[in-house]
Amino acid sequence: MSQKQIALACSVCGSRNYTVAANPNRTTRLEVKKYCKHCNKHTIHRETR
Repeated sequence: MSQKQIALACSVCGSRNYTVAANPNRTTRLEVKKYCKHCNKHTIHRETR
């Protein structure tokens, strides 16, 4: 059985660079500081639905 995947989108350019496994127990959207290859810097990436 495969896990459901969600995308992480850059808050600056909106590019969806990363995917992570969905967690049904999480009530708020995940926010992680990650590297964006389009912006060429570390930015906040937010969970998209």
